[in-house]
Amino acid sequence: MLSSTRIALRQQLRANANRQFSASSAVSAQSLKERLAELIPKEIENVKEVRAKYGNKSFGDNTVDQMYGGMRGVKGLVWEGSVLDADEGIRFRGLSIPEAQKALPKAPGGSEPLPEGLFWLLVTGEVPTDEQVKGLSAEWAARAEIPDFVKELLDRCPNTLHPMSQFSLAVTALNHDSAFAKAYANGVNKKEYWQTTYEDSMDLIAKLPAIAARIFRNVYGDGKVPAIDPTKDYSANFSNMLGYSSEEFIELMRLYITIHSDHEGGNVSAHTGHLVGSALSDPFLSYSAALNGLAGPLHGLANQEVLRWIQKMQGVVGNNPTDEKVAEYVWSTLKGGQVVPGYGHAVLRKTDPRYTAQREFALRHLPEDPLFKLVAQIYKIVPNILLEAGKAKNPWPNVDAHSGVLLTYYGLNQQDFYTVLFGVSRALGVASQLIWDRALGMPLERPKSFSTEAIKQMFAGKA
Repeated sequence: MLSSTRIALRQQLRANANRQFSASSAVSAQSLKERLAELIPKEIENVKEVRAKYGNKSFGDNTVDQMYGGMRGVKGLVWEGSVLDADEGIRFRGLSIPEAQKALPKAPGGSEPLPEGLFWLLVTGEVPTDEQVKGLSAEWAARAEIPDFVKELLDRCPNTLHPMSQFSLAVTALNHDSAFAKAYANGVNKKEYWQTTYEDSMDLIAKLPAIAARIFRNVYGDGKVPAIDPTKDYSANFSNMLGYSSEEFIELMRLYITIHSDHEGGNVSAHTGHLVGSALSDPFLSYSAALNGLAGPLHGLANQEVLRWIQKMQGVVGNNPTDEKVAEYVWSTLKGGQVVPGYGHAVLRKTDPRYTAQREFALRHLPEDPLFKLVAQIYKIVPNILLEAGKAKNPWPNVDAHSGVLLTYYGLNQQDFYTVLFGVSRALGVASQLIWDRALGMPLERPKSFSTEAIKQMFAGKA
């Protein structure tokens, strides 16, 4: 059963989302930065009130197992953009993924939410109008050009250097033009930190597709990157720069970037961006660090591992295999001392709504694709096997169990590049939080650590 605290939290999040949706219609003529400037003073007072009322309340005691277990479940971060519920999945400013898909603006003729709208929601807590999203698309297009020295830096990278390493390298180099770093060096008042953090964050998000596309074209193509079209939205421009003009693929990118954008603050990439940013490193340095965490096989690299496992299975069981053959292959994976990739999650205890969103996309656009049909078959079979084997508290699929199959269907089969796509997306969540971190004056993150010997001494004689 759900705890009364969790039920109350859900109700409050939904109520907040409804109020914010209503409020957005009154500010349709404003730019994002103008609206943010209005919201920040109110939120500063809100945070002060929360701390005054609840500052001495406890979220619960931490255990020694949590200290050794990667701080799993330790409640110790504030993250404004999203909250992850074990049963409901992610909520972006109170909106579930299906609710966000319905509420956020779409491209003309499109059915998937535009990432520009999701970013506006993450920053303000309000659902933007079509006009506001169109303005944000135009602003990102205007900021998208990357400096010549960054282009040269990428062009000199060997093709054998992993795309994520090149991505992180280029983002770090953007620090050269950081508005925040320059303002800080000139002694700007700390109350104004958020403004140059905002400018850097907008530049970061705007330039990531151009950086990612240049890496893609250098490693897998002829090195020539098409120009940004100022009349097109973020995902359409990104797709075009990668070499994909199909409206279906563009719609997939809109969905992909939206649902991968944010996932609470405790995952490796989000937490890393927040941690490095707490040292007043600018958004470029902070997000470069986040990308290095995202590159790990236990985080953003997971979708690549899932796809390889599924394709290897397909090579063994063939197309349209029986359930028995699929089950036999899954058991062989487990008996070989391996995990079934894409199943289980650190927090979720149900099918990841991001998986469901991608599954619904596939059912609309590629229902007869053999690889998708195999993914659907795995979805039907694996949870029961994992429960029988006692291998997972949560036997349900996560977001990584599906994304690679969709990308492959449209011809994007360069698997080493998949995490770069994730990196373009996750910037929306990390950057929006960095803006609020500086607006709220969040301090340097510095938790307390203990040695094993100190822990032993602490509890000696207390067992």
